[in-house]
Amino acid sequence: MSKNLRVGIVQQANTYDTNLNRMRIAAAVKHLAEQGAQLIVNRELHDSLYFCQTENVDNFDLAVDFPSAATEFYSALAAEYGVVLVTSLFERRAPGLYHNTAIVYEADGTEAGRYRKMHIPDDPAYYEKFYFTPGDLGFEPIETSVGRLGVLVCWDQWYPEAARLMALAGAELLIYPTAIGWESTDTEDEKARQLEAWVTVQRGHAVANGLPVVTVNRVGTEIDPSGQTNGIQFWGNSFVAGPQGELLLRASSEDEVVECVDIDMKRSENVRRWWPFLRDRRIDAYGPILERFRR
Repeated sequence: MSKNLRVGIVQQANTYDTNLNRMRIAAAVKHLAEQGAQLIVNRELHDSLYFCQTENVDNFDLAVDFPSAATEFYSALAAEYGVVLVTSLFERRAPGLYHNTAIVYEADGTEAGRYRKMHIPDDPAYYEKFYFTPGDLGFEPIETSVGRLGVLVCWDQWYPEAARLMALAGAELLIYPTAIGWESTDTEDEKARQLEAWVTVQRGHAVANGLPVVTVNRVGTEIDPSGQTNGIQFWGNSFVAGPQGELLLRASSEDEVVECVDIDMKRSENVRRWWPFLRDRRIDAYGPILERFRR
């Protein structure tokens, strides 16, 4: 017996106008809900341009309180269309204390739970350590009416430990709101390697944990306000993979994609019976993984 979950993805480009970004998300949610979506996933930091290309204290003005007009908007959106909605916001927790936070809204508009990004990058054009305090909520799935969601955010997607801990805590689905793209001076070969590495590592999380993966990226080019680089070309390629890493949907590199896909949530049980990776883990020998490095 299958148990289909219809998932909608919102791969869009962003603008300077927060209200316009929200209205475009609302239109996408309406469209997906009309297609029968039960769970809708947005990209990382979807209310604004990706401001982390520079270190600018004025960008902290983009952060929102919880609760605020922003959270009320997405709560109402989930309730209006009766969908579980995964959002990604710049959280102002207290003066001088900010997080990159995903909030999941239940189909009645109540908050099902939140996750604060744990792994924070600091690379050229991705100066996130300037803005975000590392998360303190751990790797805990969020209980919803469509299942237990293992919500992580972008840079977390490179870490097998994060996916594994979500799986061990009972996640039924791994979800990654994302903002990642190419730097213009990279060669075409290098761009292809980066993109395929990104897809491959996350498909590996699906295989290693016997869980579906939903990854939603933004698309389009955003300029670097400082002029030090040519900006970021976000590479899209949002995708949904099944518990054996099989691709159920893969979006365009260049176009906006608002689309549904069905996931058979019963497959994970069968896959884990065929490939009992959790059974065969040597938990007695994994202590050294807590060390930074071993010679």
